[in-house]
Order: sequence, then C-alpha cells, then structure tokens
Amino acid sequence: MSRAPLLVGAALVGLHLLLALAAPLLTQYSPVVSDPASALQDPSWAHWAGTDAYGRDVLARVLYGGRYALAVSVAATVAAVGLGTLLGCLVALRGGWLDDAVMRVLDAVLAVPPVLALLVVVSVLGAGPAVVVLAVTVTYAPAVVRVVRAAAMSVVRLDFVAAARMRGERTGSVLVREVLPNVVGVVAVEFALRASWVVLLISSLSFLGFGAAPPTPDWGLMVAENRTAVTVVPWSVLAPILALATLVIGLNLAADGLANRWGVDRMTAGAGR
Repeated sequence: MSRAPLLVGAALVGLHLLLALAAPLLTQYSPVVSDPASALQDPSWAHWAGTDAYGRDVLARVLYGGRYALAVSVAATVAAVGLGTLLGCLVALRGGWLDDAVMRVLDAVLAVPPVLALLVVVSVLGAGPAVVVLAVTVTYAPAVVRVVRAAAMSVVRLDFVAAARMRGERTGSVLVREVLPNVVGVVAVEFALRASWVVLLISSLSFLGFGAAPPTPDWGLMVAENRTAVTVVPWSVLAPILALATLVIGLNLAADGLANRWGVDRMTAGAGR
C-alpha cells in the first residue's frame, strides 16, 4: 500500500505545528495590537501578507491563529475521541441492557445536526476555548461511541477475551489489556478524521460570532472581520483560508494513510456525523 498520503498529511500537519510553535521567532508583530495608521496595506517587505482593517499584520495573525486552532482542536478531539472510545468499548464489552440503553440515547443525540448542537451549547454557556472544547466533545463523542463500539463488538467475541473473563479479570482490565489494543487502528483513523472536522467547526463558530472573541487571532474570525475588504486587501482573507485548507487537507490525508496502514474502512470509521 502507498504511504504517500500518510507522509504528505503528516508533513502538512507537522509544518503547521512547527509554524505555530515558532510564531514569535517568525514575526516581530503582535497579532492583537491595532495600528490604524497601517490599516489596509498591500504585501510588502515590512508586512509580507499586508495588514487588515485594524492595521494588524496578517501574517502574524495567521501564525498565531495556528496556535489557537491546533490547541483548541487537539484538546477537543482528544476529549471527544477519548470519551467515545472508552464508552464504546465498555458498552460492547458489557452488552445487555447497558448497550441497548446507551445506543438508543445516542440515536436520539445523533439526530441533531452537529452545527446546531454546537450553537446550542455555546449559546447557553457562552464563548471561550473551554466552552468550545466542551461543545465539540458533546457533539462528536456520541458518533465516536458508535464507531468504536462496532469495532469492539468483533473483538469481544474472540477467544482471548473469553479466556480473560474466565480467568476472573475485571471489566477494566479486560477493556484495557484485551479490547483497546485491538481497536487502536479505528481510533487512530477516527482521531484524524474528527480533528479535521473539528478544525472546520471551530473556525465556522468563530466566523458566525460564537467562537473566539476579538481580537483573538483565529482564522474564522479573520475571514469574518475582513470579508468586506476582500477586494482591497485580498490576502487578509486568502491567508487564513489557505492556512485552514492546508491543515484540513493534511489531516484528511493522514486519515487516509492511517486507514490504509491499519486496514480500516474510512467510510465506516467516519460514520455517524
């Protein structure tokens, strides 16, 4: 199988991570301090991507925006996939009434569109990174439960799981030692897929005014702030869009590569939302 998608995807994600970490070394400008005298400038040696309507350096905001996007997206994806994986493996292992009850609740939750669920949570609890992480966890964990449960169901029927139970091992021990190692491929693909969707959702929330609050350097917020001046300073909109697109493409290529490596059906891994 070709390793190209995984290598290219990992390279793109790694590049974004490197640029985000090195942001203070790559630009001398603050991403939040306004300078009206420098507003709406074209790209130059002083400002490689120009300035926005508030006189802030576009490149600086894109670089620091990568920090916000990666930090919030990774935290939210880890929470959603971690919770969904544990619950999915647990209900598959226990079965019976617990499995039926959890799956019926999840069916009802999954009937709600993810963007609507996010907007409801954010509207009730307010904006901010912690609320966004909670909203994404609530939105995507149910879908992860369904996918991981399906993978775990084929594992819990195998002889080594039955042998572990007959030895008297506790449920937690069987889950950690026998079930989780055998669904790690599905979890890895699920993580990469969900991360790409989370990046888009977080930027969408900021664009709609429910995510990052000004003057936070956020790609979706940058597009919202500068869309009316796109004909004057197009890079103020194109730069964050390009950054967002390359990160999402990188995560999707990584998901393809992981799916090929682990022999996982990507459509099955990404089912639910």
